Amino acid sequence: MIERYSLSPMKDLWTLEAKWDRMLKIELLICEAWNKKGVIPDEDLIQIQTKAAYQQERILEIEAQTHHDVVAFVTNVAENIGPSGKYFHLGATSSDILDTCLSGQLYDASKILLDDLKILAEYLKEKALEYKNLPCIGRTHGVHAEPSAFGLKFAGWYAEIQLQIQRMEIVQEEVRMAKLSGAVGNYANTDPFIESYVLEKLGLKPAPVSTQVVSRDIHAHYVSSLALIGNCLERYATEIRHLQRTEVREAEEAFSKGQKGSSAMPHKRNPILCERICGMARVIRGYALCSMENVALWHERDISHSSAERIVLPDASMLLDYCLQTFSRVIKNLSVDKSRVLANIELTYGACFSQGLLTLLIEKGLSRNEAYAIIQATAFKAYEQKVHMLKLLQDSEQIRQLLSQEELEKVFDLTFYLQYVDDIYERIGVLP
Repeated sequence: MIERYSLSPMKDLWTLEAKWDRMLKIELLICEAWNKKGVIPDEDLIQIQTKAAYQQERILEIEAQTHHDVVAFVTNVAENIGPSGKYFHLGATSSDILDTCLSGQLYDASKILLDDLKILAEYLKEKALEYKNLPCIGRTHGVHAEPSAFGLKFAGWYAEIQLQIQRMEIVQEEVRMAKLSGAVGNYANTDPFIESYVLEKLGLKPAPVSTQVVSRDIHAHYVSSLALIGNCLERYATEIRHLQRTEVREAEEAFSKGQKGSSAMPHKRNPILCERICGMARVIRGYALCSMENVALWHERDISHSSAERIVLPDASMLLDYCLQTFSRVIKNLSVDKSRVLANIELTYGACFSQGLLTLLIEKGLSRNEAYAIIQATAFKAYEQKVHMLKLLQDSEQIRQLLSQEELEKVFDLTFYLQYVDDIYERIGVLP
């Protein structure tokens, strides 16, 4: 399995130079398409393809005067081309270039995030198999419930990440939608052929109907999907944070040589990576709300969305990329204390086996209320006296009349709670 703990591929998608390179490629393909339509002569196309270039300093200089980034870009490239530069950007409006550029960026960002998700899924699968048969205590409301399998935590996360992969693949296909349909989307000064030709070359597809821009509900869906993935990571990270609490100590983030947990308390080993993920998930959720508010634009377009999404789309993509890679590292290096996992089952002195006992007493003829009252009273007594519930039940004349020693011991058998784990694993495709 390929490991990639580098943020460079995602960061590189969003640099100014990467944006301008992509914009230049789009513009050159537009010129090529116009040449095929017989509008741009061959000799002019050769000049355009040979001399088209940009200089960052010059673009920024022109933009300082024009207050328009695409005008600055087009002006600079046309200067380098010379007389044939009159054909550069022919029939296009700024959003044709910007939205098509953005579609390519989001498509490539989706590929990176999908790779991240698949790597994480493999690590979760490994842990699910490693701890498949390790009994643990299940918790509801933060309180001991009944036994389960420690591996099911990872199996559940694996299944959820598989669902997130499916969703991300849908989003990736959506963000391929681009447009080169002109100033209000009706192709008045261009030609549908130009759009079809260019987008096919870029691996993108035309929006069925566009205004001056591609509908922002697509971008809102993208960021919302990232936020949902962030939500899942936050849930998993929160679980690990709870498991690392001193009172629990069932699992722990790796602690590297030379690492320090506190400036004041040398003993500290804190779940800092999981806490970091939880914080970043909140930021991505905020971006999701912003992206939804970008959907409602005036008429064929305004630019109220533009300033916001220049922050939201790169940041959300890079944040989730970081969170996914970081959580993969957490899972890969997670330390699990098996002895502590098993010891914690006994903290309730056997009370966590109460449901099995309830079912058995009902089968023996007691009403549900009668059985419930007996078990509840015995469980509370076990807590108070710090005596195992099995011992209290064995000493109860009422219980001895109803249940044999063998039946009692079977109630407290941990393997009972693992009997269908393989069925769950088979359902999600985890078993080898």
